[in-house]
Amino acid sequence: MRITGLKRRMRELAGSAQAAGRLLARSPGAARDAALARAAELLVARAAELEAANAGDLAAGRAAGLSAALLDRLRFDRRAAERTAAGLREVIALADPLGAVLAETRRPNGLVLQRVRVPIGTILMIYESRPNVTADAAGLCLKSGNAVVLRGGSEALATNLALGRVWAEALAAAGLPPAAVAVVPTADRRALDALLAMDDLIDLVIPRGGEGLIRAVAEKSRIPTIKHYKGVCHVYVHAAADLEMARRIVFNAKVQRPGVCNALETLLVDQAVAARFIPECFRELRAAGVELRGCGLTLALDPAAKPAAEADWFAEYLDLILAVRVVNGVGQAVEHINAYGSRHTESIVTADRAAAEEFLGAVDSACVFWNASTRLADGQQFGLGAEIGISTGKLHARGPMGLAELCTYKWVGRGTGQLRE
Repeated sequence: MRITGLKRRMRELAGSAQAAGRLLARSPGAARDAALARAAELLVARAAELEAANAGDLAAGRAAGLSAALLDRLRFDRRAAERTAAGLREVIALADPLGAVLAETRRPNGLVLQRVRVPIGTILMIYESRPNVTADAAGLCLKSGNAVVLRGGSEALATNLALGRVWAEALAAAGLPPAAVAVVPTADRRALDALLAMDDLIDLVIPRGGEGLIRAVAEKSRIPTIKHYKGVCHVYVHAAADLEMARRIVFNAKVQRPGVCNALETLLVDQAVAARFIPECFRELRAAGVELRGCGLTLALDPAAKPAAEADWFAEYLDLILAVRVVNGVGQAVEHINAYGSRHTESIVTADRAAAEEFLGAVDSACVFWNASTRLADGQQFGLGAEIGISTGKLHARGPMGLAELCTYKWVGRGTGQLRE
């Protein structure tokens, strides 16, 4: 296919999505919920078809040498289909965000002004692996009245196209335009470059993936972009920590699912408890297959750990690897996190309220926890239903993005003939 033909196809796809989004923005909430319900039914009914498409993607991924963590992110089996369907049903149960009056005031001249929630418009979602994002993002965009153009990774193309067919049928069954959920049907990177230049058709870009992807999108996009950047997440075990609680939190944050952005990547241990905490914690982590990389003080307590290089403090491993540093107090822990972290999710384990509040206030990240696993930084865990991602920036959304974060607002004025004096 010539590049001009590819650009034309992408423009047609984005233009159709924009037109569908304008209809979707005016659609009844009941119709959008009906489409979500039908999509949930189809995900389960066609689980075998979806799994077969995914099997091809997995086979190609293994042949290409994808890591176990990336293959885990790529997998979409019957259980994943059922989980995704359950997530869509949770989204149905959420209140329709459209039309909500966020603020109202009556001016001295009698003009009534309301700030009313409306969809953003057409969203371009760019992501790697994780075909469940195709369903989750489509569901949230549909519920919030947005059209969405989905550009997943080449490694998941067959699965994503199969999921796109589910959404097309579900939208049509509810009397809504199927073009409101559009899966980019090619792995050609020039298609993405073309879409990133279409600021007349696309209102917002949300890239979700590795550092290389985020940087490439941010550099090329002519469209406003919300970065869903890497997750260099920390747990700090404070001097006043319940060490058994800390051990459970660290193990869950690192091992429960290491290939996701809210998994623990760097463990900080206060020097006051390091000698008591590190040996037992490391034994349990090693038994689960975790490779440990430590600072000099860590190596003194556990010589079997590998020496940590400077790059390890910046690393998002997405694997069973953990960097460990011994620090002296809350201030040093905060200093490390703000210097090396990605502003995603951090947690302190302590029984000292003052230390916890100092940490919660000083750490500059989207999510900060006290006595809880970083794995809880998730839209579903926050009660948002499925999430479209976790924003590590500060404008206009931060942390898990649900329905409200996929909306903007407009001012509506109702008058009786008022004029500017």
